[in-house]
Amino acid sequence: MTEGHGDDTYRCGRRIEHNFSTNVYAGFDHSALFAHLASVAGSIANYPEPTPASVERLLAHNCCIAPECVMVTNGATEAIYLIAQWLRGKRSAVVSPTFSEYEDACRIHGHSLQFISSIGDVPEDVDDVWLCNPNNPTGRVTPRDELLELVKDCQNTVFIIDQAYADYTAIPLIRENEAVELPNVLLLGSLTKRFAIPGLRIGYAVGNAALMSRIKSLRMPWSVNQLAIEGANYLLAHEEDYPIDAGMLHREALRMSRAFKAMGITVKPTDCNFILCSLPAKASELKDYLAETHGILVRDASNFRGLTPHHFRVAALTPAQNDLLITAIREWTAKNKIFLDFH
Repeated sequence: MTEGHGDDTYRCGRRIEHNFSTNVYAGFDHSALFAHLASVAGSIANYPEPTPASVERLLAHNCCIAPECVMVTNGATEAIYLIAQWLRGKRSAVVSPTFSEYEDACRIHGHSLQFISSIGDVPEDVDDVWLCNPNNPTGRVTPRDELLELVKDCQNTVFIIDQAYADYTAIPLIRENEAVELPNVLLLGSLTKRFAIPGLRIGYAVGNAALMSRIKSLRMPWSVNQLAIEGANYLLAHEEDYPIDAGMLHREALRMSRAFKAMGITVKPTDCNFILCSLPAKASELKDYLAETHGILVRDASNFRGLTPHHFRVAALTPAQNDLLITAIREWTAKNKIFLDFH
């Protein structure tokens, strides 16, 4: 899907000052990264590595796994499409509502699709299951032990588990060194989310070497550009300089939830930094008002399968920014006479 994702600041111009529509942490100081990229900008005069092997080696080292078990891609989205291509024509289940690219990639590659609401509903006849954990857009986490038990009980089913938001929850998830020991798990990760660099597009997949070898054979050369490779290597070598306080962000998300509920907005429970909400009015109207009046961007979530034009999603930023959002939405609800008895 090329339209309808979050962070469409390119449509809004310079008037956006506070971006709640993307789920990445906005509090990093990237000046050292920018300086590094400026210092190596001349390298774009040459082709990058055909495959980003240098990033794969460093990521493997940081995760204590073999480089053969890692595939670095142009965002986690490229990994999704490569996996769907490898599984071409299979019977697939998608736990939804969720990130639309699983469905889109499977449809492009001729999968027979079923949509389920939880891993407890996995049909016996499917070949693979797609799960976002923590899930986008709901923010809920499937417990690690429950997921591992299912994976071990369903040895003939491949589980593609997207942990792009792993750094934004305090709940334990499957680790990379655990995934490589399982014959039927592919774990997706995102340096985009980890380091808040969505413009560089760096994601990865982890699995046992046999699985990864088959998927890597489908890669096109040079899909990851030179500046992305340079940026990823720099960030992975300086990971300690980019801490994320998942507990603080979750507490802020819960504080925002309470404030929204007091306005009559329905808010779903969350286990991480972002929350899914619904209004009695159209979310697009709220989005337009916030962008035009306050320079604030939220995610209109109406295009997620199973959601409605009333749904929107926001991610916690700093407490001060979150207060700005709460005040702006309270102002909008008052102007539009949104009553507390909405359910």
